[in-house]
Amino acid sequence: MNAQESGLPRIEAGERMVPPAWALQEQWLLQTLNQAAKEFVERYTQPDGSLIWQKEWPGMDGSDDPYEGFMNLALLYVLGGSRELHDASRKIWEAITWQWTEYGQIHREFDAYYDWMHHGEGYLFLYFLGLAGPATLKDRQRSVRFARMYTGDDPDAPNYDKTLRLIRSPLNGSKGPRFQATAEDWSTHRGILDHYPAPYEDIPGVDYSKGKCRWSDDDVYRRLIAMMNERMNRGDVPLNLNASGLVAHAYMHTGDEAFREWVTDYLAAWEERTGRNGGIIPDNVGLSGEIGEYNDGKWWGGYYGWRWPHGFMTIIEPLTNACMNAVLLTGDMSRLALARSQLDANWALRRDENGRALVPNKHGDNGWSDWRKPLPKYPIYLWTMSMAEEDLQRIERIPKDHDWNEIIVPVVSGRDSRTGRETKHYIGNTEPWFQYIRGCNPDYPEAVLSANMELVGRQLERMRSEQGDPRGWSSGFHDGNYSSIHIWQEMCPLYFESLVQLTLGGPMHISHGGLQHARVRYFDASERRPGLPQGVSALVEALAPDSVTLQLCNTSLFDAREVVIQAGTFGEHRFIGAQRLDAGGLPQGPYAEVQGKWLAVGLKPGAGIRLKLGMERYANSPSYDMPWPNPYSGNPLLSGRSGQEDETPCT
Repeated sequence: MNAQESGLPRIEAGERMVPPAWALQEQWLLQTLNQAAKEFVERYTQPDGSLIWQKEWPGMDGSDDPYEGFMNLALLYVLGGSRELHDASRKIWEAITWQWTEYGQIHREFDAYYDWMHHGEGYLFLYFLGLAGPATLKDRQRSVRFARMYTGDDPDAPNYDKTLRLIRSPLNGSKGPRFQATAEDWSTHRGILDHYPAPYEDIPGVDYSKGKCRWSDDDVYRRLIAMMNERMNRGDVPLNLNASGLVAHAYMHTGDEAFREWVTDYLAAWEERTGRNGGIIPDNVGLSGEIGEYNDGKWWGGYYGWRWPHGFMTIIEPLTNACMNAVLLTGDMSRLALARSQLDANWALRRDENGRALVPNKHGDNGWSDWRKPLPKYPIYLWTMSMAEEDLQRIERIPKDHDWNEIIVPVVSGRDSRTGRETKHYIGNTEPWFQYIRGCNPDYPEAVLSANMELVGRQLERMRSEQGDPRGWSSGFHDGNYSSIHIWQEMCPLYFESLVQLTLGGPMHISHGGLQHARVRYFDASERRPGLPQGVSALVEALAPDSVTLQLCNTSLFDAREVVIQAGTFGEHRFIGAQRLDAGGLPQGPYAEVQGKWLAVGLKPGAGIRLKLGMERYANSPSYDMPWPNPYSGNPLLSGRSGQEDETPCT
């Protein structure tokens, strides 16, 4: 395809440039990741895509972790990884779904029941496959079926109360709400949770002040399950706001207005509950809609709530995800209000200790506790979306008591002893990227790419080691051995936060269920596929409310390329003009009128270009559409039986 065939506006880049260091580093990293992906898949999967692992896995935990371990295959393809990644990622998603159905965690292709911390992690794979496209009938049908499990439209999964606008349990899925957990449900966690605080202060036989609870003790375990069933497993929790990502995913596949309305209505319900609670979001709402209904009226004490070991993180992350999803679907920046208000409320509770501002991370029967440094990454996510001065102020009010330009990368297996970072969920450099995009960290591209290259090398060494050999893993359910359910994430070499930040112009997604919001994405025009064309590097240099500035560089001296730039990850923005810039950032040549969400750029061999693209943000409804027709788009969704069976016997 070329711009003439597609009807897209087009700019020609013909001036040869010496590839900058960042451009060559991006190419090295992409090529290395392509090879690493192939080796990773060969080491840990069977020819049918299923994982080389043990023959059984109990409990409700599990399917999110293999999905997480392999989901970056799809995201790497979206950035410009090899075409083989597309087929591999789809095959492995189907194989994991089958395998964990056989283990018992998945039913009707979706987790039977678990919480939206883990649903959110695992179904990132689905969202990345949406970006990978083209959307097939199966993709669209599946997205609608999954979303209806949470919109109150699936009688076999009655998770949502449409009248009260609440998800009826923190444990939910394709079998509906799980009001009563069993001892088997938590069996894989008992040894791990021995090292965590107790979920309540009044558990018989447990001294809450010691900060640990012996889940491995049978008597304690029995009491815990009973108390959690009584107080925690019925009603709504803020964590369920992560379901907005699944419903937004269905909207982007279908454009069905009902999905957009659900996302905004469910968020509004939590805004109302927060207002009734004096401005602090409650972490448990009963089936009648009453705050603290099963906790003696306490607004704290819910599942993954204010008393939970993760504390504020599992409050603010689903709020941030849901608010950003609502803005994506509506373009209305006021939808960020709930996340903003909780950041402000948390900041207002701060106290000074030895010259450091600390904010509370938890709330229990004795009030606020677990005082920690406030994290700038959450207001950075909001600012990246809003570009608003008020969100910038939320970032800048946080004291810089360490070097925000410092690049963090794990340096030891598992968890970094110095920084607390681990390769599992590794997203570590939101702050230095923010400094860069604000013009305060000019060396960041080369530095973060170098750090990323080092991380990939370490992970390959780890994967190839004896402990990375799946055929040597023993059966077992404890995190301390290498048959752990997290093993694929720990061994995975596919880490590329640098490529997401630098090429797309946004922070990497929130690992617990966040969509990959960013300012632009790319397509290979000749191959008709997502991602940068082979040999083409991209760097987003600056963001403004009405523009994005980026560089493109064709590192090949032999092949011309054509890249299509899309305004927004999901085509939610609209280009309104283009201006060439010289090396110093000054306008070069006439201003080009550009209208639409796609712009084609032709790159001669060895050519590069710097562009400032005018942009109207959130002007389009987001979708997974590509710049060319989808061969599957004409197929209507299938309809199942009405449920009215023919009782006439066969003759």
